[in-house]
Amino acid sequence: MNILFTCAGRRNYLVDYFRSALGPKSGRILAADASHTSPAVQEADRAFLLPYVNDPSYLPKLLDLCEKEEVTAIISLNDLELPLLSSHKKVFEQAGTAILVSDPGVIDVCFDKWKTDRFFSRLGIRSPATWLTLDEAKSAVSGGELSFPVVVKPRWGTASIGIEFPEDMRELELSYELVRRKLMRTFLSDVSSTDEQRSVLIQQYLPGKEYGLDIINDLQGNYQATIVKQKLAMRAGETDKAVVVDSPELVSIGKAIGTELRHIVNLDCDFFEHNGAFYGLEMNPRFGGGYPFSHVAGLDLPAAIVSWLDADPVADDVFSVHFETLAAKCDRLVNINGIGEDLV
Repeated sequence: MNILFTCAGRRNYLVDYFRSALGPKSGRILAADASHTSPAVQEADRAFLLPYVNDPSYLPKLLDLCEKEEVTAIISLNDLELPLLSSHKKVFEQAGTAILVSDPGVIDVCFDKWKTDRFFSRLGIRSPATWLTLDEAKSAVSGGELSFPVVVKPRWGTASIGIEFPEDMRELELSYELVRRKLMRTFLSDVSSTDEQRSVLIQQYLPGKEYGLDIINDLQGNYQATIVKQKLAMRAGETDKAVVVDSPELVSIGKAIGTELRHIVNLDCDFFEHNGAFYGLEMNPRFGGGYPFSHVAGLDLPAAIVSWLDADPVADDVFSVHFETLAAKCDRLVNINGIGEDLV
């Protein structure tokens, strides 16, 4: 079994987790990235350089890599790659490679924050009041529906890019224009251009405790489990410190989301607790930066994935966790001297 991580970036821990999950099974952990200095590619069994995701040659080169290396499954770690891989699943399946990415409709609902908001509403899940245009938001302020501070963020966003917290009307106007202009200079420009006049959202600001959910489905989209973490600190848009908690209400919400959405493998969700109620913010259909906190508490999703790919039964304790497990991330150096010579 050969598992390939694409856009591997800094996710060294996933390389380690999946290597452990393979155990005595014959197989390799492969990693690909557009940079030979990517930390994760240094520790894979074999590493590969690929063009950037928006390069026309990306998909053909990835398919060729999978055929040559007999890749069993691809796990993508980049939001912008998900729609591309999702829409080409059958091509890769014909080459013997499973793409562990949800279907295009799921990716669309998760990537488009407005559609995420509508999805939550249909399930009866609270979410921050949201407006699609500056004029609508200004009218809401005038009518008393919205009060400062507010949140301004890209409708299609990732990694906390372009988020502002204006505290008065003038700041709102300036922040809105600034985010719109900056978006057009980022890798989010293409997708934002599909509806440029409504590419920036204005949302109600909700102070309170923040939670991350790992909502797990199997490879057929059947719900399996929800792990809840209270976020204690953030850094560069990722969870830096967290504790795994027992929250029956959030587990129930996670089950409703997983059952309705029918994503595959992991769905990384963000929630806030405000005045005793939970509000959904975002859904990311991939391994998120908060997954390690679930893993150290006992969740072993890599082991489940390996079992599913082999059509083996999943161990009883794979989705069990120890509540109140508190953990914090730390940086470590990875030696990259000479690694470029080994990349294909």
